[in-house]
Amino acid sequence: MEKKLGYYSVLASLATSIVIVILFYLLSLQKLDANPEMYKPVDIFAGMVYVFVLSMIVSASIWPGIIEKRLPKQ
Repeated sequence: MEKKLGYYSVLASLATSIVIVILFYLLSLQKLDANPEMYKPVDIFAGMVYVFVLSMIVSASIWPGIIEKRLPKQ
């Protein structure tokens, strides 16, 4: 069960982080359209990496507890 918990936790963390990064990217594109001189594309991509790392750290601590409660006991 411990192996399944780790596997599911990593998948859930990756999925959550990817969704958050996509959301960040879409919102930053809207901000870039409003004022093109404010941010460069490199700023957006660096922000995406930063958001991904932070969301992985946070979701890696949240998902194992949630998944452990949902998995059937064996």
